[in-house]
Amino acid sequence: MKNTLIAAALAVSSALVVRAESIVGDWQGTLKAGPAELRLVLHVFKNSEGGLKATLDSIDQNVNGIPVTSISLKDSRVNFSVDAVHGSYEGKFNAGGTAIEGSWSQGQSLPLVFRRTSAPPRTQHKAAPASDIDGTWSGSLDTGAGELRLAFHITNTEDGLTATLDSLDQNAYGLPVTAVTRNGSSIKMELKQIAGVFQGKLDKGLTTIEGTWTQNGNTLPLALQRTKDSIR
Repeated sequence: MKNTLIAAALAVSSALVVRAESIVGDWQGTLKAGPAELRLVLHVFKNSEGGLKATLDSIDQNVNGIPVTSISLKDSRVNFSVDAVHGSYEGKFNAGGTAIEGSWSQGQSLPLVFRRTSAPPRTQHKAAPASDIDGTWSGSLDTGAGELRLAFHITNTEDGLTATLDSLDQNAYGLPVTAVTRNGSSIKMELKQIAGVFQGKLDKGLTTIEGTWTQNGNTLPLALQRTKDSIR
């Protein structure tokens, strides 16, 4: 009986060592807050003393290399904090060791599952001849509490139209537009990471897109004008 218990204890210890090693690498998860979705990538590696250190990327906010203040692994439980955004994570390896299941806390607690990723999550689009709406389109959104200047940068690629968004008065630049859809003169641009959607219609001269911005159930008018240069 004693030998059996010792063997079992060794097996448990071995499993824990495997888990400790397996956290090193890249992990991706999607944080869902209502209709908004944010893809996060956690990069974990060992420091010179053999301990763990990490950084965090928020792909859909175009923010990379956020320092993880502290990260720990005890048994199968993972904890880390990111002081720069006042956030923290508590999770646990699943039974198969293929995912870390837990919750992200930043003002509120939301479920977040990380799975190992081996390929860069960013999509690289090959350039294609410019479309007739390629370029920068800017406008101002009247929120009632003030105006927000927005600039969409539209680019044609072999995979179709892509775009990024600058919110100039919030110092947020290069936010990836999740999807760009064009049907004749109708344009739709979605940003899942902030639950925002712009829908509008091009004028015949291709100089203006009259439309609306919808976010969190609120819809506001937004007219975009083609501009020659990027606005910063």
